[in-house]
Amino acid sequence: MDPLVSALKVSASGLEAESTRLRIVSENIANARSTGDAPGTDPYRRKTVSFAAEVDRASGASTVEVKRLGTDDSEFTIEFDPGNPAADDKGMVKLPNVNVLIEMADMREANRSYEANLQTTKQARDLISATIDLLRASQ
Repeated sequence: MDPLVSALKVSASGLEAESTRLRIVSENIANARSTGDAPGTDPYRRKTVSFAAEVDRASGASTVEVKRLGTDDSEFTIEFDPGNPAADDKGMVKLPNVNVLIEMADMREANRSYEANLQTTKQARDLISATIDLLRASQ
């Protein structure tokens, strides 16, 4: 198969994977302070995304796929907030296991990977256009 088409497939799979990653990170940040509905209930649990390398049979190119969407099983943070509806009888509230600094770093990395894949797509498209122009000029 054409190496330029393979490059497009690889970068397209990267764009899709990083898009999913950005969606999960955004969801985590949006729920960073979401407590349970009632005392003793668990708050939002941080979501994770795992990737796997896949070989595209048609082109032989190694692509990336979302392998699994999971949850982080780390402990919840407990904070004293007696006015919160989710507070127990001692005024303690379970907060999500989301660290906004980690999520922001993950978002930045995913954004850079997305941009790199987008740039690869643009360059492959430009090379395909240049090839077509050369073929037209030679006729």
